[in-house]
Amino acid sequence: MRIQFTKQFIKMTSSLPEDLRQDVYEKVEMFRNPEHHSTLKVHKLKGNLHDLWSFSVNYKTRIVFERSTDGIILLAVGDHDIYRSV
Repeated sequence: MRIQFTKQFIKMTSSLPEDLRQDVYEKVEMFRNPEHHSTLKVHKLKGNLHDLWSFSVNYKTRIVFERSTDGIILLAVGDHDIYRSV
């Protein structure tokens, strides 16, 4: 699966604490394998974000992404407030 990163995603990731940043990298690698999607709690978003999806890094942190014909585009990472910034 091809995964692309937006500039916003890269900027948000680089501002995270080192341990959380490592967790993000690990979860992105897990995400490449569809067998892990239930563990990551991959789900489609609703409302204004109905075209987007999300998965969990940990209890508090989420990654928001978009499916495209070329693969996946990671848009944002953070706590539940990221749903307001996408």
